[in-house]
Amino acid sequence: MERFFKLKEFGTNVRTEIMAGITTFMTMAYILAVNPLVLGNGTGLDMYGIFLATALGAGIFTLAMGLFVNFPVALAPGMGLNAYFATTVVASEASGHAISASMALAAVFISGIIFIILTVTKVRQMLIVAIPDSIKVAITVGIGLFITIIGLKGSGLLTISLSPFADYAAGSFNNLNSNETIFHLGDITEPSVWLTVLGLLVISALMVLRVRGAILIGILITTLVGAIPGVDVVTFDSLKSADWVPNFSKLNFWDFDFADLLTTGLLSAIATFTFVELFDTFGTMVGTANRAGFFKDKEKGRKLVGKAMLVDAVAVSGGAVLGTSTMTAYVESAAGIAEGGRTGLTSSTTGVLFLLSLFLAPIALLVPSPATSAALIIVGVLMMQSVKEIDFEDLVLGIPAFLTIAMMPFTYNIANGISFGIISYVVLAVIANLAGKKKYQVHWLMWVLFVLVIARYVFIGAEG
Repeated sequence: MERFFKLKEFGTNVRTEIMAGITTFMTMAYILAVNPLVLGNGTGLDMYGIFLATALGAGIFTLAMGLFVNFPVALAPGMGLNAYFATTVVASEASGHAISASMALAAVFISGIIFIILTVTKVRQMLIVAIPDSIKVAITVGIGLFITIIGLKGSGLLTISLSPFADYAAGSFNNLNSNETIFHLGDITEPSVWLTVLGLLVISALMVLRVRGAILIGILITTLVGAIPGVDVVTFDSLKSADWVPNFSKLNFWDFDFADLLTTGLLSAIATFTFVELFDTFGTMVGTANRAGFFKDKEKGRKLVGKAMLVDAVAVSGGAVLGTSTMTAYVESAAGIAEGGRTGLTSSTTGVLFLLSLFLAPIALLVPSPATSAALIIVGVLMMQSVKEIDFEDLVLGIPAFLTIAMMPFTYNIANGISFGIISYVVLAVIANLAGKKKYQVHWLMWVLFVLVIARYVFIGAEG
């Protein structure tokens, strides 16, 4: 195992990698419960079938990431794109025709084929060379804040209100001087909220004391506290009537309808799936690889991420075959990397646990949101550390980096952050070059991305 995963070369060991893999699984196991709820809402897809597809897809392709790439990143159906699939694509009636789940799955499958082509031709890998280092670092930081927002929202520690901004959007300025803000502190008396705070303190204390496996231990302690009578955030009642044996006959396998793709306006859906996944995956891959230190040797880091992108591309079409929306690299993988995960043994462990969850689903779903939320907030802290590498005094680099960082959490979308970073860098670099100031390199692929980003927002919008 040490030779296969090159553990000594990466300065790690079996125990650290397995603990990191378990941590990654614990922080993203929520997808097993959430994805069926999102995709099963009015799409006609069987919810249990979606659960099977989620567990199988995450297990198979995360395991592939570990065994064939030796990269500590896990994959699963992406949040955001699954909501777009269910509430925008399937719910729409483009060109006067209703769009079925089978047609939407076919659109996801085709977007995966496009990804495979872009990866094999090494167009996706060229992004790593084309995008400036300052934006790549900003992606890491932005994802950290994005993860933090996920954790804060999921725990109830953060709530969101649209007033008075809704009035402002409607043309009324009456409430702009009020003390109302869009973000609010949640109700601390709620068990889920104070349990998150407890988990945050426990993990923080363990990390300050340099305890190995601090995040995983914190998740377990928080889960156990949540099961104490009177807290009742975690209940074991569901285990009594649990179904432990998977029924694969309910899997929505190869459920495609290619017949009406052109006549129902699904080309725009394919374009959206492709565009958002292109930047989301790039951001996650680069952000996590940067956090793990793989880009200290830039050439080695590029090759590693390039291989990972091929597995990711195959996973998009593979997930559609199984009956779920777009598979993607998960930002929660940073939790395992924060625990010391550096090789494919981390992702292999996560993959095996997803496959075991087919039989142990009731146990996997016991981990409450406060436990995973606390872990994600801590991961945000760790990813924020990279911000010191950005030269904000050079505004041609600093402004695009800032926009990349800010737009990810505030628009709740990784792709938006990267898009604004690309647009602003190209514009500012050209202005600086024309003014005869310091010369900034603008890779030809950055110009291509610049045009694609503008076209995406003009013709497709900001879905996903």
